[in-house]
Amino acid sequence: MTYVVIEACINCKFTDCVEVCPVDCFYEGENFLVISPDECIDCGVCEPECPAEAIVADTEDGLEWWIEFAEKMSEEWPNITESKEPMQNADDIIDQEGKKTLLSEKPGEGDE
Repeated sequence: MTYVVIEACINCKFTDCVEVCPVDCFYEGENFLVISPDECIDCGVCEPECPAEAIVADTEDGLEWWIEFAEKMSEEWPNITESKEPMQNADDIIDQEGKKTLLSEKPGEGDE
């Protein structure tokens, strides 16, 4: 089992989770984060840190697309290990549904 970031993270990108990750397995896109399934050690410390509840165990049903997306993007996006400010208006859209159409494949800044 590993953990996967799901739709709730889109256009929020809270980064509390990256600070607690002991293996630095988060990668940053323009408006989303992914967890590298090859690097995650299944410790679960990131899950309760996410205010959007966007981190779930990969054993839940219906996550195939998100797992494949994480595998692909963790090879392309920069690593992020330090917390940053969430995206503008993140608190306002944290519970918005149907955000998958807003997902960008562009890389984020990563750690600078």
